[in-house]
Amino acid sequence: MTSSTASRRATGPARVIARAAKAPDALGMFAEASSGLRALLPYDASVWRATDPLTGLMAAPVRAENLDEGGCAVYWECELFTENVNLYRDLAEAPEPVASLREATGGLPARSTLYQRFMRPRGFADELRAVLRVGGRPYGHLSLFRAKGRPAFDEAETRLVAGLVTPLARVLRSFAEPASHPPPGAPHGPGLLLLGPAGDLLSANDEARAYLDDLPAGPATPTALGIRLPAWVRATALKARAVADGHDRGPARVRVRTRSGRWLVCHASCLRGADGAPGPSAVVLEPAATSEIVPLIVDAYELTERESQVTQCIARGLPTDRIARELHLSPHTVRDHVKAVFEKVRVSSRGELVGKLFTDHYAPFAEAGTIRPRLP
Repeated sequence: MTSSTASRRATGPARVIARAAKAPDALGMFAEASSGLRALLPYDASVWRATDPLTGLMAAPVRAENLDEGGCAVYWECELFTENVNLYRDLAEAPEPVASLREATGGLPARSTLYQRFMRPRGFADELRAVLRVGGRPYGHLSLFRAKGRPAFDEAETRLVAGLVTPLARVLRSFAEPASHPPPGAPHGPGLLLLGPAGDLLSANDEARAYLDDLPAGPATPTALGIRLPAWVRATALKARAVADGHDRGPARVRVRTRSGRWLVCHASCLRGADGAPGPSAVVLEPAATSEIVPLIVDAYELTERESQVTQCIARGLPTDRIARELHLSPHTVRDHVKAVFEKVRVSSRGELVGKLFTDHYAPFAEAGTIRPRLP
């Protein structure tokens, strides 16, 4: 490593994070972070994905660089059905959520089905992947690819990416903050998509088409129905099939924010025929319930558990003394928590706080006393 390279790697990560933090949305953040990272760590192709922090599944948006869109299905089929090296679900819980394929296979990447079916046909020799996580939750995936003839990702490069994992996840988490203006009304009824065992789109209702039209840009596959099927929708359906086949576990469910600021939930289930064999997958798109997005918004503002409790009391209209009695705190401590919440949410009054957080998302649950956010 030359002295100039070492100097860039010492100061460059801070610039990558600063550029990412100025982006207006997740897709812009991916573009800024990739541009900065490429100057520090050369690579030939990449994929930056937002994930649902509660399920770890790929969501939207997704930014793919120098990759064909048709490869997404192959990539996730390997991940969900056949791969056993560097699985995202394992990396999400690993002490360091970053790993290279060549390092993990002892320099024998052909042990990986991802290499055989996805990388080698496209001329790639190594993949460095990372889970962008903070507070124990995954907010994104990163895949960097190097072409044949280039050196494998080394230990220094793995450490460099590891240092970006948490800061970039914090930026991604911040995009869950409520929109400045309430989003327009959603289509009436849930959107329904039916996908065949191979992931091909068989049918879709009008509501599904309306929801898909409002999704962020990203890799998508053309279909015979004239719909471009987003990679993450297809991956959710594949997840449902993998669970039905016993290859994977957990819910096939993701929360996604649309371009207009609305939160959707996408969930899939694999249907079975009369003989019990797995058949097509049904994918449903519908507005996310309050309980689906409460944890995301609480996390976005980095409220502690106690601050969340105080905020819920404020939403119920309780004065400081009543909050102190309910939470077994002193009035002075309650005022300190209120001040901290105001600073994090960037408001100056209780009314402004309620209007910003609870009107669209918390109110029905706060009134019923049923909010139970999952906190980092």
